[in-house]
Amino acid sequence: MTLPDPTYTNELDPLQCQQLLASEVPPLLIDCRELNEFAFCRIDGSALVPLSNFTEKAEAEFPEKDTPAIIYCHHGVRSLNAVFYLRAQGFTHTYSMRGGIDLWSLEIDPSIPRY
Repeated sequence: MTLPDPTYTNELDPLQCQQLLASEVPPLLIDCRELNEFAFCRIDGSALVPLSNFTEKAEAEFPEKDTPAIIYCHHGVRSLNAVFYLRAQGFTHTYSMRGGIDLWSLEIDPSIPRY
């Protein structure tokens, strides 16, 4: 699966994310929830960059401005804010997972606990 044109979308649904994460060169997977949420449940392979200190730590996670990344949170609101911030900083291929880890648990991996 190729990356969607970021000019037209800020969000990807969980199935699109799963397909991209299974690709030969997967995008970065960033969890922007807080540590206690991350400790409770997370998607394997994700890095924690809490939204509460996102502006200080996010850029360190990205080797290049065009590095593809999927950002997720609980329901998709915080991750969308993170994507808007990153895009304003020139990061072109960043996407929020619509519905967050909650929808991921419902549609992709029911072993991930919901809260």
